[in-house]
Amino acid sequence: MPVSRRRIPLRPRAFLGIPILAEYLVVLAIAATSAAGTGLPARLSDGEFWNLVNDLSEQNGSFRSDNLLSNEARFQFVIPELLEATRSGRAYLGVGPEQNFTYIAAVKPRVAFIIDIRRGNLDLHLMYKALFELSADRADFVSRLFSRKRPPVLRAAPTAAQLFSAYLQAEASRELYERNLHDIEQQLVTKHGFPLTSEDLRGIEYVYNAFFIYGPGIQYSSTEGFGASSQPTYVDLMLATDGSGRARGYLSSDELYVYVRDLQTRNLVVPVVGNFAGPKAIRAVGAYLKQRDTTVSAFYLSNVEQYLRLQRVWNTFCANVAVLPLDETSTFIRAGHGGRIARGTALTAELGSIAAEVEGCGLR
Repeated sequence: MPVSRRRIPLRPRAFLGIPILAEYLVVLAIAATSAAGTGLPARLSDGEFWNLVNDLSEQNGSFRSDNLLSNEARFQFVIPELLEATRSGRAYLGVGPEQNFTYIAAVKPRVAFIIDIRRGNLDLHLMYKALFELSADRADFVSRLFSRKRPPVLRAAPTAAQLFSAYLQAEASRELYERNLHDIEQQLVTKHGFPLTSEDLRGIEYVYNAFFIYGPGIQYSSTEGFGASSQPTYVDLMLATDGSGRARGYLSSDELYVYVRDLQTRNLVVPVVGNFAGPKAIRAVGAYLKQRDTTVSAFYLSNVEQYLRLQRVWNTFCANVAVLPLDETSTFIRAGHGGRIARGTALTAELGSIAAEVEGCGLR
């Protein structure tokens, strides 16, 4: 089905300005008010979830893209090695959009924090949260995500290829879009009682409208007015495998989808606005986890480190990570260049030992 290239106007984003002392005092307050050794809760109440979103977050920052989906075509290649390196039942940290769901489904943490410099990423994850909760299975989820009617005939437990093949034949429905957008807002504001601002509601509408317009063919740069042929589409990312032919995407099986959905329904996927080199977000997450005797299993960085190094603040990021609860199995997941595939240069993933790499950072 042809994919529209209509430009979606971008919302202006403020540059990050951080009152450093005040942010550090908030981190200390989070640590002081958390009961030591309480362990992670089985679920967070709606109030606890929203308090975490607010208390852990920094001011809104900016990035050159709205980053509505990944452009890392080979991000699954590292998963077999990741499973050998890490332990389940811990905490996952990540950045960016939907690729986090695939890593979460693989690592199987008890709680996940998605930290991104842009408030727009928080809006994106709130949209996803509502869609997961409203959608009992993968077919309903894809129907809602792209505002396409569910195919009348769809085999039980379809593969990702079968699932998306069915939806690529479906037309976008304005009626479904408007109904689903209303349901998303009702789920977040009425059911959960989250005090979303008018800006957040506009942000969620902006994100959801992009998925409606571009459909399963949406790419990383679609909302910039063009879609680069070298960038994978949403379908490409969902049909990707780990290199051995095994599909590990969060929409590749009922089991993986249900794991992520279960965390979402228990308010245990927490989006946070934060600069990796800022004084608050990572440190506040660390304080929360330490007070609950929970170690970080994996921290997905994408390619954020290249920007930190360009801005000469990587050492600050390193010192932030050094305060996280870590052990020898805690693992960085990074984006890297992995050669060429059918859609151009492929971004793959690489692993690193967090504890070994940040040793001594807090003393610098």
